[in-house]
Amino acid sequence: MSDKWIADRMHRIDASGIRKVFDLAATMKDPINLSIGQPHFDTPQPVKDALCDAVQSGRNAYSQTQGIAPLLKVLQEDIDNTYKHSDRQVFVTSGTSGALMLALCTLVNPGDEVIIFDPWFVMYKHLVTLAGGTVVQVSTYPDFRIRATDVEAAITDRTKVILFNSPANPTGAVASQEEVKALADLAAKHDVALISDEIYKSFCYDGDFYSPASFNDQTIVIDGFSKSHSMTGHRLGYMHGPRSIVQQMMKLQQFTFVCAPHPVQWAGLTAWELDLSDNFADYHRKRDLMVAELQDDFEIHGGQGAFYLFLKAPWGTGTEFVTEAIRNNLLIIPGNVFSPSDTHFRLSFAAEDETLRKGAEVLRRVARQGPPTQA
Repeated sequence: MSDKWIADRMHRIDASGIRKVFDLAATMKDPINLSIGQPHFDTPQPVKDALCDAVQSGRNAYSQTQGIAPLLKVLQEDIDNTYKHSDRQVFVTSGTSGALMLALCTLVNPGDEVIIFDPWFVMYKHLVTLAGGTVVQVSTYPDFRIRATDVEAAITDRTKVILFNSPANPTGAVASQEEVKALADLAAKHDVALISDEIYKSFCYDGDFYSPASFNDQTIVIDGFSKSHSMTGHRLGYMHGPRSIVQQMMKLQQFTFVCAPHPVQWAGLTAWELDLSDNFADYHRKRDLMVAELQDDFEIHGGQGAFYLFLKAPWGTGTEFVTEAIRNNLLIIPGNVFSPSDTHFRLSFAAEDETLRKGAEVLRRVARQGPPTQA
């Protein structure tokens, strides 16, 4: 095999920094792990039972590309009731990652520009590259707020897509109604596609969730069951938007993912009916716990939703601070995994309280002791 076989696009995609941390974790003995980007509670038992029942009932073949009819029905009814758009269609995807790939590959031509907000979810940059597009980053530092003037200044005649995420990974920031409306209006004004990644919308602690689809009926929304129902490994997402765009994305799904896992779609029907508000309230409590533990030693912005805090390193670079934390048996993610800036780090509070308190103790100690002295 020769390197000349490898497509040029692959050399523009780096291995995930998060995966590197996971690889490191495998070599550590009983680490305090605050690096995980998924809920710490197990998939609810009714969902597991429904999945097993679907498998045993023989629902193991391909489903229709767009998803099974019963699941589409409940999703479409909810979307119609929420937005009341005359031209909004839903289909089921193989996770939200699959939905992102379908959306970007459907919309982006080589050379098109895609605006993303810095810091960003790691997948955004690389999926834009895969689609042949060029990433244009709009900074949200230091407070992780979206400023419409900065977004408008970044729009050019090559801008095709704005990719938006609230509540956001890695910052946990939740965009206000004013921010969301301004973004939706900008996209409409400049005739730019707006993709809204809403996978964390159930995790809002300090106010209501707002979707740009409420203000711009051309918005493409990506959502799913992975975070809200702790079904990350089940790969069940969905996407909705204007019918003509959705039809093109469904066509691409037919020749890529084919369909979301069939038995999991039946489990999704059960998941849809569950009340998991206690889980979301528990993460609100955990957020408050970590803020109380860390606020004296760290500058804290964001964290209004999801289950992350994106904290500025109190000394050195983000990587240097994280390296010292890892030496103290604490796993967190350096901020340069999510950003060209190496100033912050991400921690997840999707963990047991004892683990959170141990992690906070290490963070305080490392913050107060300062950088290691050079030999």
